[in-house]
Amino acid sequence: MENHDFGIVGLGVMGRNLLLNMADHNFAVAGLDLDAEKAGSLEKEAKDGQHVKATTSAEEFIGLLRKPRALMLLVPAGKPVDAAIASLVPYLEKGDIIIDGGNSYFPDTDRRFTELAEKGIHFFGMGISGGEKGARFGPSMMPGGDKGAYERLRPIFEAVAAKVNGEPCVTYLGSGSAGNYVKMVHNGIEYGIMQLISEVYDLLKRGLGISDEKIQQTFEAWNKSELQSFLVEITAEVLAKFDDETGERLVNLISDQARSKGTGKWTSQNAMDLQAPIPVIDAAVTMRDLSKYKEERVKASEKLTYEPSTESFGSDDEVIAIVKDAFNFAVLNIYAQGLAQLTIASKEYNYGLNLEEVAKIWRGGCIIRAVCLEDFRKAYARNADLPNILLDDEIGQTLVNTQGNARTAIKIAIDKGVPVPAFMAALGYFDAYRSAKLGTNIVQAQRDYFGAHTYERIDKPGVFHTNWN
Repeated sequence: MENHDFGIVGLGVMGRNLLLNMADHNFAVAGLDLDAEKAGSLEKEAKDGQHVKATTSAEEFIGLLRKPRALMLLVPAGKPVDAAIASLVPYLEKGDIIIDGGNSYFPDTDRRFTELAEKGIHFFGMGISGGEKGARFGPSMMPGGDKGAYERLRPIFEAVAAKVNGEPCVTYLGSGSAGNYVKMVHNGIEYGIMQLISEVYDLLKRGLGISDEKIQQTFEAWNKSELQSFLVEITAEVLAKFDDETGERLVNLISDQARSKGTGKWTSQNAMDLQAPIPVIDAAVTMRDLSKYKEERVKASEKLTYEPSTESFGSDDEVIAIVKDAFNFAVLNIYAQGLAQLTIASKEYNYGLNLEEVAKIWRGGCIIRAVCLEDFRKAYARNADLPNILLDDEIGQTLVNTQGNARTAIKIAIDKGVPVPAFMAALGYFDAYRSAKLGTNIVQAQRDYFGAHTYERIDKPGVFHTNWN
């Protein structure tokens, strides 16, 4: 019985699809779910000749796996993960490997890593991106844990991962919670890009009155340009979908109250702990929160009125060309902020992240995959110690070339009264980062005035305090 290469606990859509993906690559796999229907469904979906087994018994499940056993948890983050681990540990032995494939908060992963290490069991936190289709046909996977134990997992993960230029979109990232941390920041970047797309849509539609058809065609065209990405691609598809019942474009019937599961919030919270500025991601989290206050927004729209400018900014095509540059400018800023946070976190938490490898495994399979990630990979190949990709000559020049239209697009939004906080945050970050001198010297003077927090001078060394009054 102990001849199955890999096991997954939790046979929902992701777990089932990943196991079937592994079976397609000739691995013998086993699944565990307390729901007998889900367990039975896995075996029914397997092809003839594939070694796929499912059970509702933890003891039987563990008995199916070859040693050292390797199994993945795909259960909701938090207490369910701890409960699943507790139910499995009595049947495991030293050298076995447990992988948490959910979006767990990285401090929880560090705790589990330490607790299981004391029992001789290896624990991995692994981010998986790509949704159900990615799980079935090739996701991007971000594992972190014990480097030696990764060799037991590597052949399986490399086989089932998405491929770009023949290279698998998976690699060992670092120790402890490195994998979950990278996935957390991945999701923060995802939040930022999604917010930018919503701002483009709102500006073109509500601000400038461009037709749904023209906006849909715009995203379709952008996806064949330097802006090619999964999120731009699916936006074109979303805008093209008509509702079967009403015949209207489905997107126009969807409520503007956006939801979230917490990874964007965690990214912002931790960035503040690290003093890693990520203002566009912060703005994206804020806008999802603000969207939930629908009733208040409706009342405010009646009271806090504004008459939009009637100034013409050119033809539809001319304005779309401006917004295209602005979108490119802002997207590069989002990636720059997220990757800079990873650089800072890697030092703080001793992850040992290789940013070229991170960019490489994000090129395919994941939600934030985009053609620009190959440019980032090349940037880190040129300089592995790059603290921020804005300092790369080629990427920096792209930002210099597109900043003019970014400023123009924001001016148009302001004149039309359309909120574009993510675009504004991107430009603010860019202008602050490129400023050799900021006005924050007055902040430090104020701090010394009311709290005697001292300050440093630019004309001589030392720490100073002034009796200001």
